Amino acid sequence: MDRREFTASLVAGGCAGMCVDLTLFPLDTIKTRLQSQQGFYKAGGFRGIYAGVPSAAIGSFPNAAAFFVTYESTKSFFTSYSSTNLAPITHMLAASLGEIVACLIRVPTEVVKQRTQASPSLNTYRVLLNTLQEEGFRGLYRGYGSTVLREIPFSLVQFPLWEYLKAMWWRRQGGRLDSWQAALCGALAGGVAAFVTTPLDVAKTWIMLAKAGTSTASGNIPTVLYEVWKSRGIPGLFAGSIPRVTFISMGGFIFLGAYEKVRRTLL
Repeated sequence: MDRREFTASLVAGGCAGMCVDLTLFPLDTIKTRLQSQQGFYKAGGFRGIYAGVPSAAIGSFPNAAAFFVTYESTKSFFTSYSSTNLAPITHMLAASLGEIVACLIRVPTEVVKQRTQASPSLNTYRVLLNTLQEEGFRGLYRGYGSTVLREIPFSLVQFPLWEYLKAMWWRRQGGRLDSWQAALCGALAGGVAAFVTTPLDVAKTWIMLAKAGTSTASGNIPTVLYEVWKSRGIPGLFAGSIPRVTFISMGGFIFLGAYEKVRRTLL
């Protein structure tokens, strides 16, 4: 990847991240409160729907930029395989590495954002201070493992499917694909991936919102999934799936569409 491509991926990824996170933030708040252990209404219901938005605004640009720089760099490194049957594996590997890097930025902002969403009486700054005072810097990375384990399966579905749909549409149109068509491919790929990985998202939410020192806060995903299933059954494992699928389908349209548009403009 040359310098121009690096800059294009960095800027396009950051712009796409800010567009989707700020546009669809209310849906994300509703999803978090539906998944909260204390229940939707006790977590705030429809009140303070933009609680936690400063954290999302601060983290969205560097988070998405880090993902796409890693994703495109990995694809570029394995470019000799991109036109063969190994292309989906290249996309899976690129997406997985992108998520691992991006989560170093995403998780602290996600912890603060979700705790603010579930406690709308507190502002972002107060939640950040409380987390640092009670748990130290490590508290900001509570749920890092569960987030990575949620994001990697998600990306293993979304990005190879997105690339496949784009390639298929590109071939059918004789080598042409508009940004809005790439956005539609992103919406479909994102919706499928979102539904399949909802149980992992529920586990991540429980871990991030749990009180320090509890068994849930330890971050053992199989244990948390079993706890959710035992107390709430299958519906509990898929709590928030409708707003999650809606959010990520719309997000996939905006995120991947904006990324393609900005990147093509810069290149």
